[in-house]
Amino acid sequence: MKSNGLYELKKNMKTKTKRSKNLKSFEVFLEERYGKKGATKRNAYEAEYEAFRLGVLIQEARKKQHISQAQLAEKCGTNKSYISRIENDASDIRLSTLMRIIERGLGGHLRLTIKF
Repeated sequence: MKSNGLYELKKNMKTKTKRSKNLKSFEVFLEERYGKKGATKRNAYEAEYEAFRLGVLIQEARKKQHISQAQLAEKCGTNKSYISRIENDASDIRLSTLMRIIERGLGGHLRLTIKF
C-alpha cells in the first residue's frame, strides 16, 4: 500500500507536467499581448514599465536611507505629493528633477545608458 504522502507527490507531479505544457516564456506572453518589439502597443508598455521601475528604484533608495517622502521632498526642493506620484508611477518626471532627487535628495549619482 502506498503512503498517502507519496501518492499526493506523484499526483502533484502529473498535474505540474500537464500545466507546464501550457507555460509560455515572458517574451512570448509580451508578444501575444502587446506585439513584437517596435510595435506601438509594445513600445507604450515598455515605456510605462520603465517609469514604474524608476519609481520603485527611488522608493527603495529612499527607504534604504530611512527617510520619508516629506524629508526627501524637502532635500530636493519639491513637495511630498510629487515624490509620492513619482514612486507610484502617476507622474512623468523631468530629467533635471530626477537628477535633483538622486543627487541632492538621495546623495547619489545618476548614470544613463542608451541601448539600440
